[in-house]
Amino acid sequence: MTAASSSGRLDPCLALIFDMDGVVIDSNPVHREVWAAFNRSYGIETTEAMLQRMYGKRNDEIVRDFFGDDLSNEEVTRRGAAKERLYRETIAGRVEQMLVPGLKTFLQEYHGARMAVATNAEPENVALVLDQGGIRSYFQVVSGWPPRAEAETGSRDLPAGGPAAGVAEANCIVFEDSKSGVQAARDAGMRIAGLLTTEDNLPSVNVCANNFLSENLRAWLARQQCVS
Repeated sequence: MTAASSSGRLDPCLALIFDMDGVVIDSNPVHREVWAAFNRSYGIETTEAMLQRMYGKRNDEIVRDFFGDDLSNEEVTRRGAAKERLYRETIAGRVEQMLVPGLKTFLQEYHGARMAVATNAEPENVALVLDQGGIRSYFQVVSGWPPRAEAETGSRDLPAGGPAAGVAEANCIVFEDSKSGVQAARDAGMRIAGLLTTEDNLPSVNVCANNFLSENLRAWLARQQCVS
């Protein structure tokens, strides 16, 4: 692949990897509303502390946190799937308006660069966002994120767009909005661009921006070089 073909300046050996919720789409406010409604159907009132704990977590982790560890795996899966169906019904027809500000322009600027979506979001959610947002064509690969520990898998389950696209971890730039996602990217040895859509502060990132309109973000990307 070649470097970005328009105004975005990026070393051609680098890969840009995007989380989904809070990075591609500003979905966390809707997730909060939907979890509150879903929990209420079970007689549970959702606190701010509960909502804060969900960021960067997989659905099975959230369900067990909200409903307890005594649920069967099948029931955990069923409740998680039901919540996500409600989420998709809620955002259908609104996806393009919910994209993080500046994202589409940013993707157009860096079109031709290696780009991937790496997310722990449900596959149906990812498909809905990419298709209704009109941005699927910008990404060469879509994969699960964050990477699981070597002890669990026997090998690093790194985001495609990194090793799967022939890019070393050190040459991957990950866009993240959650502290857990930042830690996962740091553990994987990747560079991190933090977006302040979810947290007020993201320590330990290489650069921070409110959204993709940031000129500071573009200037930082232009300075990044390949590590051999």
